[in-house]
Amino acid sequence: MAVDYTVIVVYLAGMLGMGWWGMRRARSKSDFLVAGRRLGPVMYSGTMAAIVLGGASTIGGVGLGYRYGLSGAWMVLTIGLGLLALSVLFSARIARLRVYTVSEMLDLRYGGRAGVISGVVMWAYTLMLAVTSTIAYATIFDVLFDMNRTVAIVLGGSIVVAYSTLGGMWSITLTDMVQFVVKTVGVLLLLLPVAVVRAGGFSQMRAELPASYFDPLGIGGDTVFTYVLIYTFGMLIGQDIWQRVFTARSDRTARWGGTVAGTYCLAYALAGAVIGTAAKVLYPDLGSPDDAFATIVRDELPVGVRGLVLAAALAAVMSTSSGALIACATVANNDIWSRLRGAVRRDGDGHDEVAGNRAFILVMGVAVIGTAIALNNVVEALTVAYNLLVGGLLVPVLGGLLWKRGTARGALASVVVGGVAVIGLMAGYGILADEPVYYGLPASLLAYVAVSLATKPTDETILAAWRERLAGRPPELVSEPAPAHQ
Repeated sequence: MAVDYTVIVVYLAGMLGMGWWGMRRARSKSDFLVAGRRLGPVMYSGTMAAIVLGGASTIGGVGLGYRYGLSGAWMVLTIGLGLLALSVLFSARIARLRVYTVSEMLDLRYGGRAGVISGVVMWAYTLMLAVTSTIAYATIFDVLFDMNRTVAIVLGGSIVVAYSTLGGMWSITLTDMVQFVVKTVGVLLLLLPVAVVRAGGFSQMRAELPASYFDPLGIGGDTVFTYVLIYTFGMLIGQDIWQRVFTARSDRTARWGGTVAGTYCLAYALAGAVIGTAAKVLYPDLGSPDDAFATIVRDELPVGVRGLVLAAALAAVMSTSSGALIACATVANNDIWSRLRGAVRRDGDGHDEVAGNRAFILVMGVAVIGTAIALNNVVEALTVAYNLLVGGLLVPVLGGLLWKRGTARGALASVVVGGVAVIGLMAGYGILADEPVYYGLPASLLAYVAVSLATKPTDETILAAWRERLAGRPPELVSEPAPAHQ
């Protein structure tokens, strides 16, 4: 394993080196949080694909393939479909807004009334996303070095916190491009063909596995529907995804670069399911489906290649973890802390703002590592985060983009009713049940429409400024959104 260990250590050292290099480019708030809004199509596509395809998409996607066969691709497919929908339908408008967070968008659209509540919901989502990604280090380092769970989490998490704190989005962008290449080579070009060949090809796989493994809906239609609600809709409004849209050099880059990334996600989904199906042929009695990825890598790949593919798994986890971490820190600083202090200011892009955001990434990073060590049930934590995100924020965000009659009070009612409904239904039906998002989302929609229609329409001056921003008018020429009042 010495060669494999060398590959991993060199990879991790390279991540830290890029963090140090990125620090030299992060001279302003815009540089630090959204890479100066200067990413072209190639870098934008690579980094967008990197952030949405994390440990759950790689290790979890192979595990679903092991358990269900080709239909195990649906989880990652719905992520790709969500990214395609965001890119084609909304990304150009989002990029033109030139804001930093989803809550800032809500302030612009509704007149400064989104405030702390939407920020808290988004912060909880991004925190849990970062935590669940960080926990995945324990699985990978256990395979690599037989390492203690806590030590593995601290090691992996510290590397991500270090390069994210140093250079912000520039560091994360650079590391994500490397991670995208490593994932592509490791999973698509190496592991996929080796797994199929070792399993005897598709004809042998069909001969040895039940027919359900090759049924497109073998995982269950209700499960696919739930994936669409949670992951496809979640892609449309997540701060971690929007913050990448804000890095695009132009609305055209956001649209076409995101379309390429979404298409890549569809291919990655199918690859993971096929690898998992092959693993079922090779190792029919694994204790857990999530062990399929590590087992097939350890037993079927040659020295050196094995290290590269395990580096690909690390890359998948790190890209999602770092993206969620900077999103969590951005929301905590800009949408919660600044508002609670009553200090919603114009963007001065000064060094003090870089230092402040850097401090928030460091603090949030420590909180993420601590929470990851204490938390046991990753799936439940992530489910709570996505349920709150979709149940509480989907309607006011999409409503603001699509429905002129939506009002600030309608948006607040939607967030509160949807959030409370989701929490209550999770308490009644169980965290992993489908009912919370099935019923919480309609409740949020009903509250939004009813309260919006029952209250005074949004002031025309606010809507005019919103239209100017959507049209791509430079933000310094548009009046700032009014401070939030809770």
